[in-house]
Amino acid sequence: MNLAFDAYVTAALFDSEEAAFALGDGSVRWEGGALVQAHAGAVLCAAIHPSGEGLITGGDDGRLVWSRRSGATELAAAPARWIDAVAAAPDSGLVAFAAGREVRVIDMADAAFGRVFTHERSVADLAFDPRGRRLAAATYGGAALWYARIADQKPVMLHWAGSHVALAFSPDGRFLISAMQENALHGWRLSDARDMRMGGYPSKIKSLVFLEDGQWLATSGANGAVLWPFSGANGPMGKQATEIGFDEASLVVRVAGAGSWLAAGLDDGRVWVADLTSQKVTTLKADKGPPISALAVAHGRAAWGDEDGGAGVAMLGAA
Repeated sequence: MNLAFDAYVTAALFDSEEAAFALGDGSVRWEGGALVQAHAGAVLCAAIHPSGEGLITGGDDGRLVWSRRSGATELAAAPARWIDAVAAAPDSGLVAFAAGREVRVIDMADAAFGRVFTHERSVADLAFDPRGRRLAAATYGGAALWYARIADQKPVMLHWAGSHVALAFSPDGRFLISAMQENALHGWRLSDARDMRMGGYPSKIKSLVFLEDGQWLATSGANGAVLWPFSGANGPMGKQATEIGFDEASLVVRVAGAGSWLAAGLDDGRVWVADLTSQKVTTLKADKGPPISALAVAHGRAAWGDEDGGAGVAMLGAA
């Protein structure tokens, strides 16, 4: 299925029913045709609501909004600031969002609950651990770890020089991985805060995802999707990365996956998918065009969007 919107695709996600797209014109649109105008400005970030119904988005209008096919509901506001990072935890029902140096946590089951965590520098990304109890915030100089429900606390700081811009917890909660402003990854083993340096990338890493129950970490930032092995107590330490789908004429700018399926979106507009069991790469979108800006895999399907508003949905089984 090919779709065409009139704005930059900020996020492509699957809720419990179908693919949804958050756009630079402030709207959320579903593949079935439903449309909600969530923001007065651009959508800057998005996550699936913990219930699986609809999207939670942050915008440059300073509003956090829950969009469902029936309409939009404002959940919180940060007047005169941008909300440019959001994370949701299905297991705990918590949602966290960042506006500048401040991170706020709300509970979808308790309107009275609220926590505010303040950082020395702006927060670029947020991630909950697999149980939704701890929250990681990416900032300059490392990542801050907070207990999401505790009011008065000091964070555990995981230090590493530079600007950290994207985060992912391993599915077992043992590792936290950060993409940096430089062309590199950094990681920490949380049991002892041991550092893991993962470099050698030709470009910035814009997305990362764990696959096969945490056996592999896939990232963008190279001519193919980079795969780091995470089996064993030491994760990737002392091991080499491999690359799948190498193409010297293009760069992988987005990755997404579920189970053994890995999808990659390229800077020339193409999209491919591979089953890591066989590592066979099959093209889902062959036509070249604007760079892929959003990518998701769930329910046996892939969804993508590009910088000019092109989008699509395809069955993985067709690959």
